[in-house]
Amino acid sequence: MTGYLKLRRHALRILHSELSEQLCYHGISHTLDVLRVCNLYIRREQLNREKAKLLRIGALCHDIGYTVSDEDHEQESAELAATLMTQYGFTKNQISTIKDLILATKIPQTPKTSLEKILCDADLDYLGRKDYYEISNKLYKEMKTFNLVLNKEEWRKIQISFLEKHKYHTPFARKNRKPGKERRLQELKGQKN
Repeated sequence: MTGYLKLRRHALRILHSELSEQLCYHGISHTLDVLRVCNLYIRREQLNREKAKLLRIGALCHDIGYTVSDEDHEQESAELAATLMTQYGFTKNQISTIKDLILATKIPQTPKTSLEKILCDADLDYLGRKDYYEISNKLYKEMKTFNLVLNKEEWRKIQISFLEKHKYHTPFARKNRKPGKERRLQELKGQKN
């Protein structure tokens, strides 16, 4: 079994067993969705094996830090990813790339490389998809559980502000997700208080 497959199994086991059940958005289903979207980018952009492997590791580990803390989880995720990668024989350069990938997903996103742009867009792919409201409601429920939002009206305003500031980074997402995101923004603005 390759180092990647061992790391994947280990990361998924951690996410499955150590994430709080109160994380109804930042749970394993989100990680698997981000991984699925990254796999679509890998095929679409015909990424080589090395880049594909690194992007998949970034997707698998980008929120693993929630097993430690919900504050500054990207830094925790980067450190946990580095520990796992060291355990499975990855190089210092590969580990550095993964840490940068994960840290780029911190809001506001600051991707510099093409892989960072893909991971950032995969992380927020749902903003422009038809399942936006279903996923957004999971995030609302999670934030309400942690007293980060009071009610639906406050949540609507938070979402409007977030969607107005958010930018996609890859040509695919700008063409195929931005229009849906703009529709969601107009729908939210049109809702009654």
